[in-house]
Amino acid sequence: MNELARYTVSMDSRLLAKFDKLVEARGYENRSEAIRDLIRGALVEEEWAAASQRVAATVTLVYNHHSHVGDRLGHVQHHHVNIVVSSTHVHLNNDNCLEVIILRGKSRDVRSLAEELIAIKGVVHGKVAYTTEGTNIH
Repeated sequence: MNELARYTVSMDSRLLAKFDKLVEARGYENRSEAIRDLIRGALVEEEWAAASQRVAATVTLVYNHHSHVGDRLGHVQHHHVNIVVSSTHVHLNNDNCLEVIILRGKSRDVRSLAEELIAIKGVVHGKVAYTTEGTNIH
């Protein structure tokens, strides 16, 4: 780990009290850990803003398997083998399936593919979790 630098932050006492509740609710050991996570989150958002930055994401989809959405999902994934890293399929019940697809590539390409997957007719719920390859947040 790099050398730690100390700094001070001035803020309204009411805002600090709310932040302290957040620190406690999320189980951070101290304010510093929470602030580091907030900064890392902002840095990840900046990575996603740069269209050519390499990033990663997970796309979680729920769909009725009787609608043959799985076939369409497979077709789209096969056309993007340079971005699709892996996928996991789970049978939720007699009718519905959950699929998690891991993507990695340039942010514009990953975002575009994630949106394409979620927009497939028959997907009843889709959610993307954007993240980083981790090289720019240390």
